[in-house]
Amino acid sequence: MPKALPVLDTTAPVCCSPIAAGPVGEVDALGIALRLKALADPVRVRLLSLILADATTGVCTCDLAPAVGVTEATVSHHLKQLRDAGLVEGTRKGTNVYYRPNAEGLGALCRVIDPGCC
Repeated sequence: MPKALPVLDTTAPVCCSPIAAGPVGEVDALGIALRLKALADPVRVRLLSLILADATTGVCTCDLAPAVGVTEATVSHHLKQLRDAGLVEGTRKGTNVYYRPNAEGLGALCRVIDPGCC
């Protein structure tokens, strides 16, 4: 059975030195792991790729569900995980929610993993 990670606010971008810069402290490692855990699902990776492909206008959950072949409720669950990890952000328009990438959160995670990426 996988070990449950502690609850930590991950909505802010990860903030620490790149992992290649030297040993990572316990708190920083936890923050990075929680954000990567949000991406550790094939459906979430597909959702993020669809959201990144249409980053300017945002993508409605009603369009994401058929694109990945799951229900809107399941898409909403996965998007909550990505949103809680600070990787996407949503804007409500009427009864629909449109998701866009959180550039700051994604960029910070990228820089932590590969300091030469951005």
